[in-house]
Amino acid sequence: MNEPRYAWVVVWATFVSLAVIFGVAYSFAAFFESFSSAFDARRADVSLVFALSGGVYFVLGAFGGMLSDRFGPRAVCCSGMALIALGLALSSIAQSMATIYAAYGVGVGVGIALVYTPAIGCVPPWFVLRRGFAAGLASAGIGAGTVIVPLLAAFAIAQFEWRVALRALALGVLLVGVSAAWLLRRAPQVGQAGAAASGMSLRQTLRSRRFWWLYLGVVSAAPTMFIPFAHVSAAARDLGLADAHAVGLVGLIGIGSLIGRFAIGALADRIGRRRSLTLLQASMALSYLLWWGAGGHLALALFALWFGLSYGGIVSLLPALCMDLFGARAVASIIGTLYTGAAIGNLFGPVLAGAVFDALGSYVPVIVGCLFLSCIATAASAHLARTQAPAY
Repeated sequence: MNEPRYAWVVVWATFVSLAVIFGVAYSFAAFFESFSSAFDARRADVSLVFALSGGVYFVLGAFGGMLSDRFGPRAVCCSGMALIALGLALSSIAQSMATIYAAYGVGVGVGIALVYTPAIGCVPPWFVLRRGFAAGLASAGIGAGTVIVPLLAAFAIAQFEWRVALRALALGVLLVGVSAAWLLRRAPQVGQAGAAASGMSLRQTLRSRRFWWLYLGVVSAAPTMFIPFAHVSAAARDLGLADAHAVGLVGLIGIGSLIGRFAIGALADRIGRRRSLTLLQASMALSYLLWWGAGGHLALALFALWFGLSYGGIVSLLPALCMDLFGARAVASIIGTLYTGAAIGNLFGPVLAGAVFDALGSYVPVIVGCLFLSCIATAASAHLARTQAPAY
């Protein structure tokens, strides 16, 4: 079966949209020291910015998906891009951490919520045979943005200062982000409001045990997935690494994520997406052993690559799995609801990790806790892999 030509336009538009929004989200690592110095804030206080942003866009992802199912991805995503640019611009004139929390944490978070779920949920209904590969390719934009944008932000901060860097990011979102979002379009078979598509409604999905096993896997894996984005650069600085190398670790996570999304999405189409999810949850847990034993740049770099590959593979599989398990009828709403599980880990994980470090001066208890939670995520994914899924 040949996929429609415009399907690949949607894939690349989603790729660019995700690169923009997650490039902004993970540029937080580049601004970490600037916020801390400018406002005399502790690590836990600064980490709250990242936690708020992630918590908001994951909690409100379901709302963004519902808006997309009703009004279409183009209008919703363009609105989200504009809100992200506004949040960055307001952050650039902040005189307190409270303003950063409101503008970068909440404002940017709401904008990402209006882009992330509608964009990623737009892709799977366009495909049948190559659904995993297409979803992986589209979500690889997250990895690309993670590699490129934080490094550009770090360069702008070094050359100018952090307020100018934030304004430059805002302009980039308006120019690149809105252009990409304008190309997003519903798959023809989904219909004007999603009612013509096959599959389960959101209400039916929430009564399915399969959804709750998948949700448990997401909830328990979330702290492991998001703590490195907020803290691995700070951990590198503790070991004496220069700022450029420390921020570069987030870029290495993005490189690993790119590899995971391209390679694992295609492989999962062959060996099974649910089985692949189980293997990736276990792999992400094992990567933390490298962080635990890290004594220098090389070990942290290997951790960043391995973790990024596992994380990227997991994230790329979730939209395709939602399509596999529940169909296209309310796929954006279902994906958004699933991502509320990630909000819990994103909201509390980085903040608790910062509080633990502030109290004990070590990330070892944080690593041990993430290993335990990842074991739960692996077990939940393994149970899901053994269940019988319907065909849509």
